[in-house]
Amino acid sequence: MIRRAIDIVFSALALLLCLPLLLIAVLAIRLTSRGPAIYRQRRSGLYGVQFDMLKLRTMVDGAEHIGAGLAVNSGDPRITRVGSFLRRTSLDELPNLLNVLRGEMTLVGPRPTLPAQVAQYTARQHGRLSVKPGITGWAQINGRASLPWSERIELDLYYVEHRSLLLDLKILLRTPVLVLGGGGLYKGQAGGWEGEL
Repeated sequence: MIRRAIDIVFSALALLLCLPLLLIAVLAIRLTSRGPAIYRQRRSGLYGVQFDMLKLRTMVDGAEHIGAGLAVNSGDPRITRVGSFLRRTSLDELPNLLNVLRGEMTLVGPRPTLPAQVAQYTARQHGRLSVKPGITGWAQINGRASLPWSERIELDLYYVEHRSLLLDLKILLRTPVLVLGGGGLYKGQAGGWEGEL
């Protein structure tokens, strides 16, 4: 109940404060490329229940049917100029706050993954789905962009096993440093599941 209350208050406040930035980003996307500004993608959430995760569109419309499909490679030509900036700064994830308000995500937790990824989980890795997915998490602040997929899952499992409000606070405090540093939180190296639409 405490986590849910924090999620609602913080995400509503963050959306309100970021609204001008969000509107500018939406306008920039619409003016520079065809297609909707908001991109919906099916992800697996708590206990594997699927939901539509909301993001700002950073690639050409219909990118999932072109080139590498759902995987995103370094220097992917499908990424728009505006999208490149949004991805680098993780601003494309701002609509995730709506997912938090709707109760599909939380502020801190393992990043929501594609159903195709979940289908490849081992029995141990399914433990990652025992908590709601988050906007930021333990794996994101511990080298997400440079770690192989298996190590990121292990970091997420560590979080699940040691989850506490104090750990959540530590993650939340470290997240802005990474974002403001320009490295972003979610965009990894090329290949495999390193990056997703």
